[in-house]
Amino acid sequence: MDILQVNNVSKSYTKHLALDNVSLSIPEGSIYGLLGPNGAGKTTLIRIINHITAPDSGEVIFDGHPLVEDDVAHIGYLPEERGLYKKMKVGDQAMFFAKLKGLSSREAMAELRQWFERLEIMDWWNKKVEELSKGMAQKVQFIVTVLHRPKLLIFDEPFSGFDPINTDILTREILRLNRENGATVIFSTHNMESVETLCDNITLINRSHNILSGNVAEIRQNMGKGRYRISFEGEPSNLLQALGERIMDCRFSTEHGLNKAVVRLQPDTDRREVIDLVNKAVDLVTFDRALPSMNDIFIQTVESNNQQQ
Repeated sequence: MDILQVNNVSKSYTKHLALDNVSLSIPEGSIYGLLGPNGAGKTTLIRIINHITAPDSGEVIFDGHPLVEDDVAHIGYLPEERGLYKKMKVGDQAMFFAKLKGLSSREAMAELRQWFERLEIMDWWNKKVEELSKGMAQKVQFIVTVLHRPKLLIFDEPFSGFDPINTDILTREILRLNRENGATVIFSTHNMESVETLCDNITLINRSHNILSGNVAEIRQNMGKGRYRISFEGEPSNLLQALGERIMDCRFSTEHGLNKAVVRLQPDTDRREVIDLVNKAVDLVTFDRALPSMNDIFIQTVESNNQQQ
């Protein structure tokens, strides 16, 4: 079942078309990557899902019914631009947001204490927000986003300002909310390594259009067809000569004295024939499929789409 469906949504601002007939479906219980370059339309779509603004056309279906204002109570949204009051104490502010989301003082204190201890910021309860580092303030914002246990969580660049240790802590918490609490997560980021780690499915928006949607593993498999990683001893020129016109693209490197190549072969090239040719030209050590990274896919898909427009 899909917890969220975006059906043919379009949105314009004055002379700017932010979204043009965008559709996507987000399965319940999944972690879904919403990707795209700056200005592609992601933030506009997130604002529509949060009922902050309305589409000019199309519809959003939430949990089986058209999205209404009351549904916002079941959505937790961590925006890229943070919204904490700098002069308030951290604990007072967290309590304030908890009550806004419908928790009683007793419920709020129990939830906040648990979260502050989990993220190791209990010592900051009586500090003012302006005394916090960017990463520490981000932890507070994360807590007030998730503490009312919403069905849908939307994180826009959640790791901004975090060092690797705190990025790992937050990653574990997002996975726990998804796996143990059953929360569906929309994850918007430019960090493609995080996408590979966290996301089940993605949608890539570029210039107001949805240009790629699907399962992360399947997208990598499909876009990795004909790509192989070869490690060998011998002259790279001999490998190039042996494969000749079968090669569409080739990148060489050296690691620990061993030559390596990532090659993209012409469609319908017989892999067994290629292995035989390589073996005769150089001393073959390994020959494996070379799945493209999500970063490679992002760049390749956006550049290809830009050239077509």
